Amino acid sequence: MRAVIPVAGIGSRLRPHTYTLPKVLINVAGKPIIGHIMDSLIEAGFTDVTVIVGYMGDMIEEYVSKHYKRTSVTYVEQEERLGLGHAIYSARHTYRREPILIILGDTIFELNLRTLTRSRYSTLGVRKVEDPRRFGVVETRKGFAKKLVEKPERPKSNLALVGLYYIVNTPLLLECLDYEIERNIRTRGEFQLTDGLQLMIDRGEKMKVFEIDGWYDCGKPETLLDTNRHLLRRTATKHKIEGVVLNPPVYVSKHAKVSSSVIGPYTTIAEGAVVQDSVIRNSIVSEGARVEKAMLDGSIIGNNATVSGSYKRVNVGDSSEIDFY
Repeated sequence: MRAVIPVAGIGSRLRPHTYTLPKVLINVAGKPIIGHIMDSLIEAGFTDVTVIVGYMGDMIEEYVSKHYKRTSVTYVEQEERLGLGHAIYSARHTYRREPILIILGDTIFELNLRTLTRSRYSTLGVRKVEDPRRFGVVETRKGFAKKLVEKPERPKSNLALVGLYYIVNTPLLLECLDYEIERNIRTRGEFQLTDGLQLMIDRGEKMKVFEIDGWYDCGKPETLLDTNRHLLRRTATKHKIEGVVLNPPVYVSKHAKVSSSVIGPYTTIAEGAVVQDSVIRNSIVSEGARVEKAMLDGSIIGNNATVSGSYKRVNVGDSSEIDFY
């Protein structure tokens, strides 16, 4: 089986981190986002993977090639970022006729992917959301997709596409994407996969919808931290560190150096990080970062960044209140 992972985007909503690092290499719960995705694919029995790269693609290729040597991975460069439909079309030579699983690079799933690939129908992963205007939206009839609309201003459904697509009829997918690109059919200035899938439905393709509970978005700082919290509940560090208070769940790499600190809950300390004399909770401290004499909450510290603070001494009388900002 083949999976296709488009990761060519620049990740503008995660700046400043994505100025120097591709979004999918941001660490969450102890490993980069794409590491979680690759692990899920391997567990489900996928042997072939297409990774569509663009922005700082050499860094993504280096990570995947180093950590997943036993998986056959083909890299395709999307030279122009013209939308998700264009990205999938640009990788057509790697699949053409076989069924494929498309999985977006900014989402993590807690799901046995075999569940999707057992279907004889193409299947779209969906979830009910409060504000569907941020997503592709699905209108259904008897468990099948009837209408797909990309980021509608007045959505008629709260079922959002979550970035997981199992496509059985790949020749028809390519035919519809080719039709879209040849005729320059764009939505919001891009060639959308959603539009290509709608063309497939219009031409008679049946697409089931599959509601997914364990879906975690990594596209914005707040959702990245939320995903970190969810994943830490099952990947938390079990070992103790002398002189350090660990309030679970936390992940502290065995190759990080942490001393005289209070860590957690819901905190990731990645490989090579150094933390001294600090209190950190609900945060991600990335690879090679250094945090000294700091109190952090709801923070993301990038690779090789340094955060240092200072402790304050106060003498406060009765019925007083002091806020430090």
